[in-house]
Amino acid sequence: MQQEVLVVAETLKGRWSEVTFELLAAGKALARDLGGPLSVVAMGDGITALAKSLGAADLVLCAEDPALADFNPEAYLSVLEAVISQRAPRVILVANTSMGMDLAAPLAVRTGLPLVAYCRRAWVEDGKIVAQSQIYGGKIMAEVVLEERGILSVLTGSFPGEAGKVEGEPNVQAFPVPPLEGVRTKVMRLMEPEAADVDITRQEILVAIGRGIGDKENLYLAEELAEALGGVVCASRPIIDYGWLPKTRQVGKSGLTVKPKLYLAAGISGAPEHIEGMKDSELIIAINTDPRAPIFDVAHYGVVGDLFDLLPALTEAIRERKG
Repeated sequence: MQQEVLVVAETLKGRWSEVTFELLAAGKALARDLGGPLSVVAMGDGITALAKSLGAADLVLCAEDPALADFNPEAYLSVLEAVISQRAPRVILVANTSMGMDLAAPLAVRTGLPLVAYCRRAWVEDGKIVAQSQIYGGKIMAEVVLEERGILSVLTGSFPGEAGKVEGEPNVQAFPVPPLEGVRTKVMRLMEPEAADVDITRQEILVAIGRGIGDKENLYLAEELAEALGGVVCASRPIIDYGWLPKTRQVGKSGLTVKPKLYLAAGISGAPEHIEGMKDSELIIAINTDPRAPIFDVAHYGVVGDLFDLLPALTEAIRERKG
């Protein structure tokens, strides 16, 4: 059986998305343990020059065509089906993103390969690939054994992107694009969300608030603490749903995944959907009045107490330390 690991690369506006390097990190480990090559399929128009930066891969297959310049699920599926039919890789890694979700399931149907969705981890055991699937919003972790070949739809943030950024140039080859005349989907334009006032995914310090803050008028408590710490305020979904903070400040499954050096969660109970977006923070401090709050299961330090007492006290102490 061919032991090749095939990564489906993602681009946006002429650049590799960060998840591409996360998939390369996952694929590199699997390829090493399987004893096979790590390959990438990259689709686009003018993608070959960009492909040279994927040093972690042994081979990059470039499918070039003006019809592939923007993501088009129909056209991309035609290319992927042709690649898989020709190369028969052991496992295909697709990101569990809006793009990847348009590809993974239809690709499984077209190729007849099993699909493990919401994959958080993957490893080789006794020559077989074992994948951990996170289901029901993280309430259940299921381990799936791929007896032979399969597709993994990998959750973003599951593997370190830095491990996929390797110096060197891979072997880059052109892959013949199958006929696309029958593609019915057309890309009209790319609609991007309004620019955020701050990118919380790049912040080293975050003060996160939840329902426990009580009222919009109390947000200043978190803002003052964040200012004293040199960080910014973010929130769990209820705060965003109330309209108290913009969507760009939401952490969690339906928001953004963050990995700051410090994540201070105040008044957040810790639903699985929220924990999914912040559990990999370097240091997690939780404040909650409920000692049984799930947030304490992932926190490095926890305080059972009232945030209305603790936030002002922390702010004052930090300001005094700074002089």
